[in-house]
Amino acid sequence: MESIELAEIWKEYDRKIDEAKVLNLQSWALNLHCFEAIQLQKVESKFSKLAAFKFRAVILGLIWLAFLGSLVYANHMKNLYFTISLGGIFLITLLSIFSYCRQIIQLKSIRYDHNIQETQKRISIIEISTLQSLRISWLQLPFYSTWFWNDEWIKHPSHNFWMIAFPITLGFLVLTLYLFLQLRPDNIGQKWVKIMLMAGPEYKSLVIANEFLAEIEKVKQNL
Repeated sequence: MESIELAEIWKEYDRKIDEAKVLNLQSWALNLHCFEAIQLQKVESKFSKLAAFKFRAVILGLIWLAFLGSLVYANHMKNLYFTISLGGIFLITLLSIFSYCRQIIQLKSIRYDHNIQETQKRISIIEISTLQSLRISWLQLPFYSTWFWNDEWIKHPSHNFWMIAFPITLGFLVLTLYLFLQLRPDNIGQKWVKIMLMAGPEYKSLVIANEFLAEIEKVKQNL
């Protein structure tokens, strides 16, 4: 009789242990779900702000294009250097606007009910696009130092041209070519490239969002 009662006690004890394990697993699952939801909300908030920032940049870019176009039209090709310089800035700004529009679409197309790896892949694509936008935008730098050149100055150069204007333009050209060649996806690991990218809100927001997602994966692996 005692052995039967003892067996029943052990069965009851095992049953309570199993129930405790189930409750513990359910608690962990609930906590993980809440944590994941909070992290994804942070990512969504970051991307919403980033998309709004890029949208404002597009609007300002269009206003800038309208201003440049009016200047070129008013000049009527009287100064070829002025027209070419503003035309180069216009074209590069237009390319940047197209790139921003594509990035806004990519940000808006992210679904937060997808798996984490898929979202991280999309972030990587936007990171590369952001880097390419920065790379392209640097190409307009030399044009800001040539718009005031004129034929009279070139035909009868003074010390101001050869000692100041021309060296500045040459320096801008060398710097632009260097940055264009160095700002590549395979150079993101370099410290100075990362510092340059993190100086602005765009790439920094993507990195922070990726860290939020990485925290979810880390918690899942530790379960």
